[in-house]
Amino acid sequence: MILRAVSFILLASATFAERPNILLVLSDDHSVPHVGAYGDANCQRLNLTPNLDAFAAEGMRFDRAYTTAPQCAPSRISIFAGRSPVALSATRFAQPARPATLLLTDALRAEGYWVGVDGRNQHLDGKRKDAPHVVDELEKMSVRGEHFEARFDHFIPGASTKGEHLAKVPDMLDSALDKVPEGKSFFLYFGFNQPHRRWGDDHEGIDPTKLKLPPDWPDLPEVRLDYARYLAEVRDLDRGFGLLLEALEKRDLSENTLVVFMGDNGEALLRGKGTLYGRGLHVPLMVRWPEKIKPGAESDVLVSGEDLAPTLLAAAGMDAPVEMTGVNFLPALLGNPFTGREQVFAERGWHSGPITRSDGFDLSRSITTKRYNFIYNAIPERGYTPVDMAKKNAAWNAIKAARESSDLSELHERLYFDSPRPVFELYDLENDPYEMNNLAGREAVREMEEDLREKLDRWMVREGDYLPLPVHAMKGLKETYSGGRSKKGIPGSGAQGVEHRK
Repeated sequence: MILRAVSFILLASATFAERPNILLVLSDDHSVPHVGAYGDANCQRLNLTPNLDAFAAEGMRFDRAYTTAPQCAPSRISIFAGRSPVALSATRFAQPARPATLLLTDALRAEGYWVGVDGRNQHLDGKRKDAPHVVDELEKMSVRGEHFEARFDHFIPGASTKGEHLAKVPDMLDSALDKVPEGKSFFLYFGFNQPHRRWGDDHEGIDPTKLKLPPDWPDLPEVRLDYARYLAEVRDLDRGFGLLLEALEKRDLSENTLVVFMGDNGEALLRGKGTLYGRGLHVPLMVRWPEKIKPGAESDVLVSGEDLAPTLLAAAGMDAPVEMTGVNFLPALLGNPFTGREQVFAERGWHSGPITRSDGFDLSRSITTKRYNFIYNAIPERGYTPVDMAKKNAAWNAIKAARESSDLSELHERLYFDSPRPVFELYDLENDPYEMNNLAGREAVREMEEDLREKLDRWMVREGDYLPLPVHAMKGLKETYSGGRSKKGIPGSGAQGVEHRK
C-alpha cells in the first residue's frame, strides 16, 4: 500500500546533483527561547548552549517555528506525516497514525534512501507503556510491532540519552550509520530525552537566585530551583548534540548532510507544555546544509511542524505526495524569495493523567500569526494544571500554597487559577509576548478576532475536526461582549478586569 502510494513521487534530478544525507534531531520539551542563539539571557550568561549556538551560526535559524501540538506524540507524527494531528486522527496521546498514513520515511525509502530512527522514544508507534489489550490492538493494526518496524531499515524503540547514557551518543550514531550500504544516502532521526522531565537534582554552576524569570511566573524559591534544574537539562542536551555532530564529522559526513535541529514541543514548565501559549508551541528550529544554506542566516517566516516533511523531500529532489498539507519552505533555506504562511494552527487533546484536570484532558485549538495568538478552549471548566508538574512538584505546590496564604499576586492568581477559563483568548504577541493580557472581546480588536476565529473555523472544517467550531461556541455564550468589555465570570470573557494595553 505504501509503495503504491509513493509510486507517483518523481525525483527532480536537475535540482541537485547529489542527494544529501538527512539527520533530523529532536529535543524533548524544549521551547524558545532556551537556546543562546535565540537571545535567552540565562543561556547566554551561563554559556549553556555553545554547540547549538555554533550550529545556528553555521546554518539558518528560524525565529517563528511552531509545533502542531504541545505534546510529544501528536507533534512528532505530524512532523513525519506532513499533516496536522487532527487530520491524522492522532490527537490522543499517544495514538499513532493509521497504518496507511504515508510518512516522510516511506517516501524517502521508496526512492532509495536508507531510513532509521534512533535515540529517545520516537512516539510514532503509540505509547510504549499502555494497557496490554491496547498494545495488542495497536499491533493488530500494524502500527506497532514487526509490521511497523519493517517500514524502517533501522529501528530502535527508545534508547536513553539521560545521565551516563549521554556519553554513548556517538556510539549510537555509529551503530546506526554502520548499517548504511555503501553508496546510499541516509535519513536518520535521532531523539534526545533532554530536557524532558524527570530531571536530576544537579544544577552545578546555575545559581537559582540569579536567574532571570519571565514575568508570568511567580517569583518563588521553588520555582527558581525547578527552573535551574531544567536549564541543567538544556546544558546536557547541548553536550549531547555536540557529541552527535562530532561523530558525524569523524565519519566525514558533515559536508553532505543536511542537519535539522528542532524542539518537538514546549517546555514542561509553567504555561508551557500542554498549553497553546507560545511557551507550549514556539520551538527552536535550526538547519545546517553546507554550500546550500548561508551561514548565520535568519528567517522570520512562519513555519509549522507539518512543513518539515515536504521541505526535506524537496531537499532530496522529490515532490511531496498530495496527502501532505505542509508547506515546503526550501526556498527560504536556500535564500530565495519566499512568502511563507500567514498563520500556523495547533491542537491540544488528551494527555496522560486524570480527565478532571487540564494536564490530563483538555480540548483546545489555536491559530497564530506573526502578530497574534488566538486560542479556543472547548472545555473551559477544566482549571489549569501544568503538564508533568501537577503531582508532587515542589514548584507547583509552592504556588498553590502561596495562593492559599493570599501571597499570590492578582496577576498570577488570574493566570493560574481563573475558573472557568475563557473560551476565547487573544494575545498581541508584539506588545504582550508573555501572553498575560487577554484581548478577546475588546472592541479595539473585534475585526481581528473575528477574522482569526473564521480562519480557525475553516481550518477545522478542512481537517475534519470533531470539536464544535468557534462560531458555534459563540452562539452558546451569553453576554460575551458588553460595551467592548466582557463580564467577569462569563465563559469567553476576555481580560477580566485587566485594562487593555494601548
